[in-house]
Amino acid sequence: MIITGDDLSSIRDLQRFLSQNFEMKDLGQLNYFLGLEVTLGSDGYYLSQAKYASDLLSKAGLSDSKTCTSPLEYNVKLLATDGESLPDATLYKQLVSSLIYLTVTRPDISYAVYLVSQFMSAPRSTHYAAVLRILRYVKGTLFHGLHFSSHSSLELHSYSDAD
Repeated sequence: MIITGDDLSSIRDLQRFLSQNFEMKDLGQLNYFLGLEVTLGSDGYYLSQAKYASDLLSKAGLSDSKTCTSPLEYNVKLLATDGESLPDATLYKQLVSSLIYLTVTRPDISYAVYLVSQFMSAPRSTHYAAVLRILRYVKGTLFHGLHFSSHSSLELHSYSDAD
């Protein structure tokens, strides 16, 4: 369990309460949790999934491959009927599922992952090639992640396009 907040006395009270009912061990500052690496610096927190991404590249057999400068080709159109049907879609499904989890700290690949995830039920060779391109992009940007500045107000802003 991760307990976080800016009120240390409330965190300690919660820890005491939980330890009365459950066997607990305080592991200290958060560094690594479910593939998520957390680094605290003087300028804020940095979240990344570099090890998770590296393991994913190994699983795909792309550890020694070239990198790409973008997750998708320019103006790519993926259609359900393009390419040949994959004889075994297991690896495709595993890779796409792992890429979905990687978007936790990598919003730059969200759209590309969204596109390839549409073909989970019947992936084809062109879809698999798109997944491999995303992974080669991830390889070139392995240490990208999210930075939460200690100097910001941490106000949540959201935007949408009604079209």
